[in-house]
Amino acid sequence: MDLFDYSLQQEKGEGAPLAARMRPSALHQFVGQEHLMGEGHVLRKAIEAGQVPSLILWGPTGSGKTTLAFIIANTTESHFSPVSAVSAGVADLRRIINEAKERRKLYKKKTILFIDEIHRFNKSQQDAVLPFVEDGTITLIGATTENPSFEVISPLLSRCQVLTLEPLAEDELQIIIMRAIKDELNGLGKMNVELDEDALLRLIMVSNKDARVALNALEIAALTTPPDKEGKRHISLNTIEDAVQQRYLPYDKAGERHYDLISALHKSLRGSDPDAALYWAGRMLEAGESPFYIVRRLVRFASEDIGIAALVVAMAAQQAVHFIGMPEGNLAIAEAVVYLATAPKSNSLYEAYAKVQEEIKEKPDAEVPKHLRNPVTPLMKGMGYGDGYKYDHLFPGHFAGQTHLPDSLKDKRFYQPGDQGYEKQVAERLKAWWESVKKAKAKKPTPKRKKKS
Repeated sequence: MDLFDYSLQQEKGEGAPLAARMRPSALHQFVGQEHLMGEGHVLRKAIEAGQVPSLILWGPTGSGKTTLAFIIANTTESHFSPVSAVSAGVADLRRIINEAKERRKLYKKKTILFIDEIHRFNKSQQDAVLPFVEDGTITLIGATTENPSFEVISPLLSRCQVLTLEPLAEDELQIIIMRAIKDELNGLGKMNVELDEDALLRLIMVSNKDARVALNALEIAALTTPPDKEGKRHISLNTIEDAVQQRYLPYDKAGERHYDLISALHKSLRGSDPDAALYWAGRMLEAGESPFYIVRRLVRFASEDIGIAALVVAMAAQQAVHFIGMPEGNLAIAEAVVYLATAPKSNSLYEAYAKVQEEIKEKPDAEVPKHLRNPVTPLMKGMGYGDGYKYDHLFPGHFAGQTHLPDSLKDKRFYQPGDQGYEKQVAERLKAWWESVKKAKAKKPTPKRKKKS
């Protein structure tokens, strides 16, 4: 079945996949995206008023982009012309635009051109629709999982409002699943399905916040479960695992096991044990933990237990996971885990900032030394702002050795670099700088006093 052929979907009825049959067609049926579709929000008011501008819907798979576009067309009584950028070409776009012109001329009816995966259209294909978006022949709604700033041409982007869709929350997925189970017209209501609580939680977890994946797995589970003597189809955890072909790993993302595993990962990293660190990271990933939660903890670990260069590696892993997604992103996480586990350890920065926090509590208003203040007005210059400031680039080694802390904290040391890895170089560099200043002061001749006559 063509994903977008709704008339064919209606003809097939129950022959269509559950995810297609349960696709909402009205505003009150839509689940999720409260920041866009909640009562009183701009998009909802625009839809209800029938004044929807051209849009780019940017969000992950299964977040409701196609459904939202269809609801907009249905609610505003517009003709819905969907295409997929994977298979459509310029000829298809021209045909739809010509039909839209005739429709507007003869019936005063608006046309919504929905382009799924618009990021796959090349520049010439996007250019083809630009004039007709501009003159109002069509209202464009593009759907993309990629950042439209990089994938949609600037002229087209400037004529569309970009709306970001968030992944569905677990409670929203639960609403969609339970609605499908109870719905007798389009759902599984006539099959008398009962879903165990642990099976429901597992279904939500393995769906990766994608409603389409959840509903398709639910339908497979229901169809492969024979009814009992009472005519009920009892779907257990094992049935869901068979449907998604993924075994259950004991894990609760909000409970004790969750915190036990992340603690084990953190301590294995600190203990420089790459094998254990990989194992605990894998346990969490394979059980369905959000990869973004894991990389957030890696970023924190890099800052707390290593410092400086390690933070770059942890952030690179975060960017890689965001860029290529899962499951391919698991190797980026694994690489970061091994690097952090085998990197020289130091909590110098952690302790330094703790000292700074304590100092600020005790002396929250220590004044900035006058030589560090900018004399932006004549009055400030007259008050001594900037007097005595030494421009470091004019000194040997680009280091003047002047005081930068408040007078009350003069000679205070917060950061004490360790003797491992890059921090060893930092310690040697700081020592060399300050020793050069001491030597320069020692060589400076003491001015002779004039004898009294």
